[in-house]
Order: sequence, then structure tokens, then C-alpha cells
Amino acid sequence: MQYRGSYLSYLLMYLFYFLSLALLSGLISVYLLNRGYSASQVSLVVASSYIVSVILQPLVGYLNDHFNLKWVNSVVLIIAAILGIALIFAKHLFSITLLYSLTLGLFNSTKPVIERMATLSKYQYGKIRIWGTIGYAIGSQIGGLIYQYISPESMYFFFSISLGICLLGIIGTRNEHKNSDIHGETTTQHLGLWNKNFIVYLIIVCLFYAITNLNTTYLPAMFQHQGISVDKVSTIILLITISELPIIYYSHRFMNNISNRHMLIIVFILLIIQFGTYCFIPYNIIHVIISIGTKAVSTVIFIMLNMKIVVSIVDSDLQMSALAWVSTFNSFSSIVGQGLGGKILDTYSYTDFYLILFLIAVIGLGISYFYHLPSGHKYHLF
Repeated sequence: MQYRGSYLSYLLMYLFYFLSLALLSGLISVYLLNRGYSASQVSLVVASSYIVSVILQPLVGYLNDHFNLKWVNSVVLIIAAILGIALIFAKHLFSITLLYSLTLGLFNSTKPVIERMATLSKYQYGKIRIWGTIGYAIGSQIGGLIYQYISPESMYFFFSISLGICLLGIIGTRNEHKNSDIHGETTTQHLGLWNKNFIVYLIIVCLFYAITNLNTTYLPAMFQHQGISVDKVSTIILLITISELPIIYYSHRFMNNISNRHMLIIVFILLIIQFGTYCFIPYNIIHVIISIGTKAVSTVIFIMLNMKIVVSIVDSDLQMSALAWVSTFNSFSSIVGQGLGGKILDTYSYTDFYLILFLIAVIGLGISYFYHLPSGHKYHLF
């Protein structure tokens, strides 16, 4: 069997890319809080990684426009793997912040291209992207076991090993033309990049990622605060991640048929249910059940929807730039969110914290309801 362009190469790339992400960032809040750092200091570390991402994403995007996509992103991930090894030896807040920020910033700068590969390959989106979910689920579980039974720092050694295997997958994928439209579709709107629809969409992006990235950072810590052990928290994260598997696998049955606007409304309704449960219902078991049913599902729908919306509202030759700007605003909103979130948790309770996220989700729902988007029905990306 020829390896280049094979299903196996995509499997390795997605499985170990997202497994690496889980090992690097899945338990960062637990790791730092257990080392005696405050929630504000945790937010400083996480926010710093987003600042680095804001700086690196346009730079890596520029390199992607001028050089081979596959090799640019391979070099970036090799540097991230080396920094992951260095993170093992970081003992002080400054060195942890510096190394973690650079590592995650480099990792995040490759995400637009990695996600794009699933829509550009000859294989159906769900049958490739599903391995990313499986990889993150495995990484979450392995991360908890490594943390509990080997050492917290060992997570970063295994992160680098996993990233090395991911690189083997990337090398085997078949190169796509850097200026090709997403899944071969073209747009004829000639609206440019900074049209009204795209600007409003970036506001929605900021609201969505500010609250969901905050939730990702502090949900494991909230469960631990409720008395759940680290290994059980990892199991919960595993179940949360697995819950998105059917959504990805059967994405072609609804993502191609439901309009962009209605999908946005569904996403924010799921967030309202999730955050409303955390702040209004005081039962841990219900928190766990709702987390499994809504957290990963809302996020993965938005990730897929992002590609469809960009195709619908941005000219074909600007779609990669648009995806890069979405990633940049994702990082920017997360910087602001992490800074405010840490201060809120240092002063108030998790209930108050999630009440604020709930209210922001309500605002996001309101904007989505009145946001008139093209339906996107003609773009069969999935």
C-alpha cells in the first residue's frame, strides 16, 4: 500500500495531533493549581500562550502563503516538540509561562492548516476528523494516568513523543495547492475580506471562544474543587470528548443541510444549557452529565461551522486569510477572557464565574438570532 496520501497518514496526523494537544493543555490548570499557584497566575500562563498565538499565527500564515504548507507546519511542530521537552525542567512561574506559551503558541499556529486538510483530502471529512476526537480522548485519559502514577512533568515528555508520530502522518499526506478553495468550492460574491458579515462573525467568534476556552481551562479544576480526583476528572474529560464522535462522523447529514444561522443558534443554546446548569443546579452528577452532553458537541459544531461560514461570506482567494484571522481573534478573545476569568475566580465562586459565562452566551445567542448569514447550503464540505 502506498503511504503517501493514504488514509493511514491522515489517521496518524489527526490522532496524534489532538492527543498531543490533550497532553499539553488538558490538565494545565490542575497542574499549576496543585503547584500552589493562584487562579490569576494560572490565567496569566494561559493568557500568555494566547498572546504568543496572536503574534505567531499571522507569521506562520505568511510562511504558509509563500512556502510549502506541509514543511512549514512540520518545522513549527518540531520546534514545539523540543520546547515541550524543555517544559519538563521548568520550575518557576516565569520559565513555565515562557515555555508553555511558546509551545502552545506554535502548536496553535498550525491549527488552521491541520483543520483545513480534512476538507481538502479525497476522504470524507468525518472519517478523517473523527481520529482527532479519538486522539484527544485518549490523550485526556493517558494524561490523567501519567499525572497520577508517573509524574505531572512526564505529560510533556509524552507530548513531544506524540507530536513526533503526528509528524510522520503529516509527511505522508498529499500536498494540496495553497490557494485552492475549501473543498473545491468557489465564491463569486467579490465582497473582500472585511465585509459586514465577516466583521459581525468575528464578534461572535470572540464571544464564543472567550467563554469556551475559559471553560476548558477551569472545568477540570471545578470538578476537582467538587472533590473529584484527578484520574476521575480525566475520565470525565474522556467521556466529554467521546461525545462528539457521532457528531463528527455523521456531520455530512446535518452540516450540509442546516443553515449557518440556525447552526449558530443551536451552538449558543447548548452553551446556555451548560453554563446555566453549572450556576443554577447544585448537583455534581448533573454537572457531569450536562458536560458530557453539551461541552464538546458545541465546540466541534462551531469548528465545522466556522469553515462553512467562511466559505459563505468571504471570496475564495481570501479564505485562508479569513481562517487565520478567525484563529487570531480566537486567541485575542481568550487573552481578555483568561485575564478576567482568573480574577473572578480569585474573588468569587465557580457559581459566579459560570453565571458570567451564561450571560455572555445569552448575548451570543441574541446576536446569532438577528445575524443574517447566507445559508451555505450550496457548499458541501462535509
